[in-house]
Amino acid sequence: MPKTIEKPLATAVQAPVQKPSSGRLLSLDVLRGITIAFMIMVNNNGGHGSWWFMNHAEWNGLTPTDLVFPTFLFVVGLTTVFSVEARLRRGATRAQLAWHTLQRAAILFAFGLFVNGFPFFRMAHYRVYGVLQRIAICYLVVGLFYLWDRRLWTKVAALAGCLFGYWILVRWVPVPGAGVPVRDIPLLDPNQNLVAWLDRHIFPNHLYEDWVTHNTRDPEGLLSDLPAIGTALLGMITAFWLRTQRALNQKTLGLIAGTVFCLASGYFWSIWLPLNKKMWTSSYVLVAAGYALLVLTLAFWAVEQRGIGKGKATWLVWPWLVFGSNAILAYMFSEVVPAGLENIVIATGSTHMSLIAWFYVNTWRHIPDPGWAAFGYSLTVCAVCLIPVWILYRKKIFLKV
Repeated sequence: MPKTIEKPLATAVQAPVQKPSSGRLLSLDVLRGITIAFMIMVNNNGGHGSWWFMNHAEWNGLTPTDLVFPTFLFVVGLTTVFSVEARLRRGATRAQLAWHTLQRAAILFAFGLFVNGFPFFRMAHYRVYGVLQRIAICYLVVGLFYLWDRRLWTKVAALAGCLFGYWILVRWVPVPGAGVPVRDIPLLDPNQNLVAWLDRHIFPNHLYEDWVTHNTRDPEGLLSDLPAIGTALLGMITAFWLRTQRALNQKTLGLIAGTVFCLASGYFWSIWLPLNKKMWTSSYVLVAAGYALLVLTLAFWAVEQRGIGKGKATWLVWPWLVFGSNAILAYMFSEVVPAGLENIVIATGSTHMSLIAWFYVNTWRHIPDPGWAAFGYSLTVCAVCLIPVWILYRKKIFLKV
């Protein structure tokens, strides 16, 4: 058997994926792999002409694309519990794990800053917020929280505090210079809301939509980290259930019950607080967790109960295990490589275009249907990103802190 090589690079939220042991839930690795693969595809969706479900909702509302990021945060909370418990059983102290959590979060945050600036790192509008940064913050908070207190009820109480506290902030706290939501301004107004106001004062001219739509807001802003932490807490609460000694079919039924509860309560809450990914509303947290639980339930039933991937029909789960084995590396590769190719300009007759645009024009654009053309491009990017993680997977190299 070849020896596993572990490199000190930040995945920050995942343990190496190896051949499952008796205590390992392979379905969690499958869920993480599905999530990162779809994340790569929707982040490289082919642009104009791509199908509606490959794009985010413009403001209020929900598409499948809006479920990708919260599902990853849900997995962060879920796997944190399993990772901490496993390391405590091996003799690690809580102080050691807390220091390791701080290190992981810091490296992951730094990776996010690198992705935001690559390849030119222009400081005048350098974005501080981002996907990896939010993952780092949520991981740090729930990781330290779990090390400090490993009881279930405290996680439920913290979840309630995050969701109801955020609802109070965005619904009843006046927005300086604009007024009270509902009474003076529309609830969740795209620009006149407390989240956007705070971000504009903390990082003026350094927000995502400063240079995209000039609406001066950021989908990963500071205040919306509060409900995002709630998403990770829901994953953590799910881990409590999966770690019980109940039979597999009972665990599946419990996951189904959790799915129904989250979806029903989230959609009910959305009557008063709309689903909104860019503001990460409390109703959105519950609905997104409900769909994450739905996919987890299907994976748990197929893998843990039916044994798919554990000696039979392994090919069905192989690509998800490969992506899940080095998820953060796969994500960074999908962000950095297209950004680099976008800035390589080539001459084509009398015009100039980026290398990545040239590839699209000379391949998938020949498909008459723009939706299929965009999807073909998206699938190609995902397949290319699979190559480096597949090589590492074959060599049993799993990058981590």
